[in-house]
Amino acid sequence: MNIPFWEESYKVDDVFTFGIEPNETLVEFEKFFHKSDKILDVGCGDGKNSLYLAKKGFTAVDAFDISENAINKLLRLARQADVNINAWVDNLCDFRFEKEYKLVISFGTLHFVKKENWRKFIKDAKENTAIGGLHIIQLFTDKVPASPDIAPYAIGMASDEEIKELYSDWNIIQFKSYIFEDEHPGVPKHLHASNKIVAQRIR
Repeated sequence: MNIPFWEESYKVDDVFTFGIEPNETLVEFEKFFHKSDKILDVGCGDGKNSLYLAKKGFTAVDAFDISENAINKLLRLARQADVNINAWVDNLCDFRFEKEYKLVISFGTLHFVKKENWRKFIKDAKENTAIGGLHIIQLFTDKVPASPDIAPYAIGMASDEEIKELYSDWNIIQFKSYIFEDEHPGVPKHLHASNKIVAQRIR
């Protein structure tokens, strides 16, 4: 079985393949939310965004990832920081909403499932987001080929601007299409093409 390189870093608490700083767009928009608002972190990895929110005083952070190593690490780090995060192992394709959220975030995750699955997830997430709530979603596009480190897993890369179509009935506050250089421990520098959207439910 081909195992993603990041699974190794999820096993230890002092290595962070995807960095320790929260996503800059999350930091930019956090001021729009009350500390008690329900937040969902989809494909949270080892939890840098969930941990950031919990440390800032947000008390209703839910987070899931398909990796048991990632969730175990997140829960360990949360205990060390004396914060509470409701984190569990789940598959994006099987996830079912049981509550309404004010904020749904997903960074670098959706392209790891088939396109029909992540499109359905976004549809369900929109239906389970409070009026006035936000989605902050970042996923890779096929504007450049998948880099060798993720190519076996990136089975649902989006077309450029495809995600904008899914939010045509929401207020699109911010949209970015960009290519960036990336590197991870033990992985050479490489390029990713990405779309990032911030959209608000208006009705």
